[in-house]
Amino acid sequence: MATKIFINLPVKDLERSTTFFSGLGYSFNPQFTDDKAACMVVSEHIYVMMLVESYFKTFTKKEVGDARLSTEVLLALDAASREEVQQTITKATELGGSIYAEPQDHGWMYQHSFADPDGHQWEIVYMDAANMPNCGEAE
Repeated sequence: MATKIFINLPVKDLERSTTFFSGLGYSFNPQFTDDKAACMVVSEHIYVMMLVESYFKTFTKKEVGDARLSTEVLLALDAASREEVQQTITKATELGGSIYAEPQDHGWMYQHSFADPDGHQWEIVYMDAANMPNCGEAE
């Protein structure tokens, strides 16, 4: 059974990407970081491998999509509070990211979204599980 996830994303400018995510407070594992790739540590079990596009292409026979033009994945990360969601979005836009969707407030869940400089879409979500409606419960 898998215990960790490594998300691989193509990037056009590795230095720009590492600067952007460092500015959001993420660290990078130097053991898996060089001039072709950077390993961003999201948590003890979640890592994002940012691979220079030409290097990324060596792992697939398919064309590499341009995340600024199409979406294949939405990356959602949790936050400890609504305020943390907003702080992350504010920092992301200050660092060169862009807003691609308006915030959504569902009462028990609050989310807001940004696109990184390569166009990958990130959702920052705060969930108050104590106030979450019971899904699937008969009414």
